[in-house]
Amino acid sequence: MPHPRIELDEADLIESFIKGSGPGGQKINKCRHNVQLTHKPTGIVVESQKYRHLALNRHEARKVLKAKLDTLYLGDQSKAAQKAAKLRKAKAKARARHHKKH
Repeated sequence: MPHPRIELDEADLIESFIKGSGPGGQKINKCRHNVQLTHKPTGIVVESQKYRHLALNRHEARKVLKAKLDTLYLGDQSKAAQKAAKLRKAKAKARARHHKKH
C-alpha cells in the first residue's frame, strides 16, 4: 500500500531564525543558523541547528516537521510507527529462534 504523502503549506508555517546554543564555541552562539518552525494549525514547534548552514537547517526542520505531522495524522500507519513495528517483529522472531534453539 503506498504511503500517503504529507505536504507542508508554506502559509501554515511561521519560520524564525534564532541564535544557536550548546557546543560549538563562539561561532555557534553568534550566528543565526538555528531554524525554528511553527505549524500554525497544530501548534507543533520544531528547531534545527544540526548544520552550520541555514539552508540545510531549513531543510532539516521541514523534514522533522513532516515526520511529526505524519505521526500525528496517521498514527499506526505513519512511517515511524511502521518502522518500529517491523523492528519489534524482527526482534520477536529472533527471540523465538533463540528460545527454540536453547
